[in-house]
Amino acid sequence: METTFYVSLLLAGLHAVAHSQHLPNHHNGHDPNEPEHHMHHGGEAIACLKLVPNNADFAFEFFKEVTLEAPNKNIFFSPVSISTAFGMVALGARSTTQTQILEGLAFNLTEMQEKEIHEGFHNLIHMLSHPEGGVQLNMANAVFLTEKLKPLKTFLDDAKALYQLEAFTTDFSNPTETEKQINDYTERKTHGKITNLVKDVDPQTVMLLATFVFFKGIWEKSFKPEYTEEREFFVDAETTVKVPMMHQMGTFDFYFDEELSCTVVRLHYNGSATAFLVLPAKAKMQQLEQTLVKEIIQKWSDHLFQSPVSLYLPKFSISGTYEITNTLRKMGIVDVFTNQADLSGITGAPELKVSKVVHKAVLDVDERGTEAAAATAAELMTVSLPTTVEFNHPFLMLIFDKDTNSTLFIGKIVNPTIAS
Repeated sequence: METTFYVSLLLAGLHAVAHSQHLPNHHNGHDPNEPEHHMHHGGEAIACLKLVPNNADFAFEFFKEVTLEAPNKNIFFSPVSISTAFGMVALGARSTTQTQILEGLAFNLTEMQEKEIHEGFHNLIHMLSHPEGGVQLNMANAVFLTEKLKPLKTFLDDAKALYQLEAFTTDFSNPTETEKQINDYTERKTHGKITNLVKDVDPQTVMLLATFVFFKGIWEKSFKPEYTEEREFFVDAETTVKVPMMHQMGTFDFYFDEELSCTVVRLHYNGSATAFLVLPAKAKMQQLEQTLVKEIIQKWSDHLFQSPVSLYLPKFSISGTYEITNTLRKMGIVDVFTNQADLSGITGAPELKVSKVVHKAVLDVDERGTEAAAATAAELMTVSLPTTVEFNHPFLMLIFDKDTNSTLFIGKIVNPTIAS
């Protein structure tokens, strides 16, 4: 069985402004042909699905900004993690600060009330934390508070009820101890995938928010390790690297998008997750990444067809670590990072601002699995020759949750031999 792990974590350090330094359609329909798994969740699905198109718009807008900042680097992040974290910040924001956050997260406040947004995140967290069998998917949120900071009971109660928030007190004036506490917590919660997350914690920090997603999936159609072999991967016109390339032949969901000059292969995990692997023609990556929106994912879903494919996919591990404050500023979330921030819903007085936002995500793709089942299956294939699709130059990998149609992760793999 194939095993793939995805982890993401986001940290927002909130400083007291007085002490801190001034630092710079109904759903997005990833597949209308998929069975409506979410219906058994009842009313939760309605609030959650109202949120999903906005989350998808935010995901692809954020992706465009990050690719512009790092055009030739690996990218991997969890948009749902970032959205959830700032949904939680918006809970304690007021006036223009709150409006900027929610609009920056792609919500239209004339169409959705703030209460609906928080209820939607609440239901999304619940549904993602209870996926169907075969997938392990956990979301969690934590806040680390200085003992001097007295948050409003209403904020903590609402954050616990809506965002399953865990609260901890810590002594930021002792950075070494604080770092150990936060790093131990995140390492434990991410099953050892994220270690030494925070360092150089500012002793003047008074509150730190963290949110993470942990995902572990097993390929529905496994790659056999004995078929993995070293092959070339063409990073760019001047750079070629050797990678362990997994291989299997079978019938896969397949589509060639002539307008964007890219090949799309969809792979399923056991359970509720699915991956789109998108291979643009050489020199067409920039066009693809700057035009990618949820409607294009919808188009691909509508046009996928079963085709015999000889599939080559690199075995790789990448991670992305981002200080995303400036990216969010470009998306209209400005005041929360300045002395104009109004986070009075957290403490009762507007003396906080978000000084730093760090997002880290890790992706492992391999053919490793648990013990092999004692069974033999023969897959019937048409007589026609299979199409060979070899992911041997930069490509995109998008991970979706089928139950909620949520965009869990977006990755751009430029060089699979570089881990970070």
